[in-house]
Amino acid sequence: MKDIKIAVIGLGYVGLPLARLFSTKYPTVGYDLNPKRVEELMSGHDSTFEVDDSLLQSALAGGFRCTTDLEEIRACNFYVVAVPTPIDKNNNPDLRPLYGASETVGKVISKGDIVVYESTVYPGVTEDECVPIVERVSGLKYNIDFFAGYSPERINPGDKEHTVEKIKKVTSGSTPETARIVNEVYASVITAGTHPAPSIKVAEAAKVIENAQRDINIAFVNELAKIFNRMGIDTQAVLEAAATKWNFLHFKPGLVGGHCIGVDPYYLAQCAQQYGYNPEIILAGRRMNDGMGEYVADQVVKLMLKKGIQVLNSKILVLGFTFKENCPDVRNTRVIDIVRTLQQYNAHVTVHDPWANPEVARREYGVEIVNELPRDTFDAVILAVAHDTFKEIDFDTLKNGHTVIYDVKGILQGNIDGKL
Repeated sequence: MKDIKIAVIGLGYVGLPLARLFSTKYPTVGYDLNPKRVEELMSGHDSTFEVDDSLLQSALAGGFRCTTDLEEIRACNFYVVAVPTPIDKNNNPDLRPLYGASETVGKVISKGDIVVYESTVYPGVTEDECVPIVERVSGLKYNIDFFAGYSPERINPGDKEHTVEKIKKVTSGSTPETARIVNEVYASVITAGTHPAPSIKVAEAAKVIENAQRDINIAFVNELAKIFNRMGIDTQAVLEAAATKWNFLHFKPGLVGGHCIGVDPYYLAQCAQQYGYNPEIILAGRRMNDGMGEYVADQVVKLMLKKGIQVLNSKILVLGFTFKENCPDVRNTRVIDIVRTLQQYNAHVTVHDPWANPEVARREYGVEIVNELPRDTFDAVILAVAHDTFKEIDFDTLKNGHTVIYDVKGILQGNIDGKL
């Protein structure tokens, strides 16, 4: 394939960094359904902070553009789909964004073109679910008129060290020639290199087990935290001692949310069940991690009662609402479980997060958050997210004489009442 022209569909945490990177080597257009998002990006600002404004503005000056107009991506011949793959309220995979993106590709794809999917899915989705939609809408035949690839995203939101070009990329294609082209395109911009997988299904499976493995490991240390808490043993101290052995895997207890680790295991479980196997360890890990927010809230309530603090109508401050530190992403944040459990006790909960967008938190979760640290005292303070700015807080200014301090992330020094 000569004169590659790339269209990236979906300009969120995954699509934008990738589109910006591709634009350094190829004519690239970013497509998104959200006019406000496109307008923001074309003004040279990324509200997710995944791409520095200086890099975005440089890309725009070099010819990169973002659009909501399908006609502007019709001339492209290498389509990359980077839309979210969430779960529904019953923890079942929600492939609707992927179906919609496939219809979009079907409307503009031409003979000889390639469509590469980056969205996390279970094995088989690309070829069995997405490609038939492209065929139906376009009227073209798969592996005759157009071709497909899969290269799973590995973006780590908020991580300024492991940026997209520094993370090794798995690539795959529907034919040997397609696999070669897809790999060459990615290898031309990914400085960390690529790993060609033998098939699309292998690449899909590789991605979905990456996060399932991490989820299970975190579930193990979360269970350890529950055990050691009952025994009066410092979990962090235990993990530090155990980590002195060269082959010990170092994970920390905590809340597990976000668009990957807290979601992908459900995709793998769904796939297993379709083949008649009921996964045990995967779903047990999910149950453990999904229950940690409620566990934290209950631990705080117990500590308050031990201090003689009345929980009813008490004032509790939760520090952090995003699913991880130093980024504005609130997708699938499990901090909400802490907040809702405390509200069930009729406590007055204030949520402070300097990174999160209050409008998004209100729309997605019905929670009011404040970006500025309140000038008030509280009956309990819970550090839920390890934002760098929280390390500079003088917690004495938040205390009312009997305040419970609980550290979910294990980063606070000095006298605290409880931690995972």
